[in-house]
Amino acid sequence: MIAVLGLVVGVVVGLLVRPEVPAVVEPYLPIAVVAALDAVFGGLRAMLDGIFDDKVFVVSFLSNVVVAALIVFLGDKLGVGAQLSTGVVVVLGIRIFSNAAAIRRHVFRA
Repeated sequence: MIAVLGLVVGVVVGLLVRPEVPAVVEPYLPIAVVAALDAVFGGLRAMLDGIFDDKVFVVSFLSNVVVAALIVFLGDKLGVGAQLSTGVVVVLGIRIFSNAAAIRRHVFRA
């Protein structure tokens, strides 16, 4: 319940304050969001499987975001940022859909 309350408070504060993302990190924000979603779906799957560990979740969340942003940053420096961004989104998308399928099977017993 505390997590849901924190989420609601965070959304309300975000809507009221309207934070601005610096232009330097704007290209990395969508990749970071997709990486964070991958960690969240993986954590939800682990919770339903009964193997959730909060330390593993935090490390997975942070490392997914950092590694995905680092790959895209290096791609930008090498001149292939768009291609690596697409690759990161495809790989993380596959993981997200795989976790979503496992969650669906667990919830609906199908």
